[in-house]
Amino acid sequence: MTLLDGCARDGGDDAERPGGSGRTTVTIGTFGVFGYRQAGLYEEYERLHPGVTIKESVIERNDAYYPQLLTHLAAGSGLADIQAMEVGNVHEVAAAQGDRFEDLSRAKGVRRGDWLPWKWQQATTPDGRTIGLGTDIGPIAVCYRKDLFRRAGLPTDREAVGRLWAGDWQKYIDTGRAYARRAPAGTVFTDSAAGLYNAAVHGYPERYYDRAGRPVFATSPAVRASWDLAMQAVRGGLTARLKQFEKPWDQAYANGRFATVACPPWMLGYIKEKSGPAGEDKWDVAAAPRPANWGGSFIGVPKAARHKAAAIELAVWLTAPAQQARLFERQASIPSTPASYAMPPVRDARNPYFGDAPIGEIFTEAARSVPMLVFGPREQQIGTAFTDIGIAQVEQQGKPPRAGWAAAQKEIKNAVDE
Repeated sequence: MTLLDGCARDGGDDAERPGGSGRTTVTIGTFGVFGYRQAGLYEEYERLHPGVTIKESVIERNDAYYPQLLTHLAAGSGLADIQAMEVGNVHEVAAAQGDRFEDLSRAKGVRRGDWLPWKWQQATTPDGRTIGLGTDIGPIAVCYRKDLFRRAGLPTDREAVGRLWAGDWQKYIDTGRAYARRAPAGTVFTDSAAGLYNAAVHGYPERYYDRAGRPVFATSPAVRASWDLAMQAVRGGLTARLKQFEKPWDQAYANGRFATVACPPWMLGYIKEKSGPAGEDKWDVAAAPRPANWGGSFIGVPKAARHKAAAIELAVWLTAPAQQARLFERQASIPSTPASYAMPPVRDARNPYFGDAPIGEIFTEAARSVPMLVFGPREQQIGTAFTDIGIAQVEQQGKPPRAGWAAAQKEIKNAVDE
């Protein structure tokens, strides 16, 4: 199976016959929902460029998409003209196979200053080439249930809630303890220790690697501090002991089981879907204790692309500030281009489901303050080992923290030594 064998979009049979219609078919390989088709961007681009047809191939999950991308990059075949890359993988691609992508820093219309500095850096190779242009980002807020906060004797106004934990995730834990003292029956403060860990650890410049590229996951102050927060939450009974994105987690939203969740912008749609109409205006959004980023993607053009020039032109257009602002309007994907933040679709954005929360203001303010994050080649594997193995053993299996830590370290060392 190739990366073009997924759910094909927007391409007709004529476009696939060489010379059949005189049109150029630009193929795009993505995972999940990037939103370009849903926001009408492909349709508009085709209208502006009558000689171009866009065909998108979608693989639902990145954990299925990414291994295929690596395989096809190594083979130099089976690739789309444009390939998406998730933030947890892009450094590995840049370090190991960056020479297989076009340098988009040289593309017409690309200005480095259009992107947040930390976003641009994430897709930069050691020799300074840019293998991908930033799409969305995942600045973190905290989503909370106003009705549960009220019943627990806590403030409900989003400004007042943000002040409860401003500047320090430890204050978030302290707020959880205050919630627990008067928690409505059957509820807990937050969904999972892994979610808390991810929100905290992504606010530090150096986590799993230092600036010299050395793995420091065993001694990193950022990892230790974030792990300690997660363990405090577990030991204090503050979490619902759930694994994110599994059915029990979904059901807990519907049942109003927990009062807060670390909340990148892509989480808003998920909460709305799983909480349903009963959750409307019960959820709200407050600033997180510290600026952090969890998630985001890039699009790049492989050197093996069939239509490189057309693909580069399309990639530049899709990631320009105006298009990123439109994508936000349709998908709530926070742009990685600060110029988008002053555009009305972003600047004035509010979410009626979340009490008319000014999500444009909340998330873009967080985005501007995210530190320059250091990424390494096994970033995603290391993070997953801490959350899905180490923390999971403590939270779901009841093992002591030292056992969970040791299990995560063992898994990581195996991955790093591959």
